[in-house]
Amino acid sequence: MNEIRGFQKEHRCLSNFFPAQVRFDGVDYPTVEHAFAAAKTLDPAERVAVLACATPTDAKRLGRRVTLRPGWDARPGAEPLKVEVMRALLAVKFWPGTPLAAKLLATGNAQLTEENTWGDVYWGVCRGQGQNTLGRLLMERRTALTEK
Repeated sequence: MNEIRGFQKEHRCLSNFFPAQVRFDGVDYPTVEHAFAAAKTLDPAERVAVLACATPTDAKRLGRRVTLRPGWDARPGAEPLKVEVMRALLAVKFWPGTPLAAKLLATGNAQLTEENTWGDVYWGVCRGQGQNTLGRLLMERRTALTEK
């Protein structure tokens, strides 16, 4: 099985920083990263501030400082809410029949690894260590698209 390590160049569209409008709770966000950072909180003012961020990097930084909603990082007997939200956002981004869905499908059966250098071992892999949760969710989404 081949592997796509890091979401850059022709695979940049797999990144949450890739410009792709997604709707979350009735609001359109310019990237999954913006929507994800906003979803961390239930505070409307904090969500508006995230939406106003000029770049996904700014949205990510602000998302680290918002008031986290209950269950975001852990829920007894269930996966963390953050995983459920990311799964939902990826379903919107890679909607069946869209160009982005076609690009995800074009990865075939490749192992998708969100390789990074900034130490994110939950969503990705850094220096060979990590859970690669984003990669796993992308592959899950790709499988769902093939079953449509």
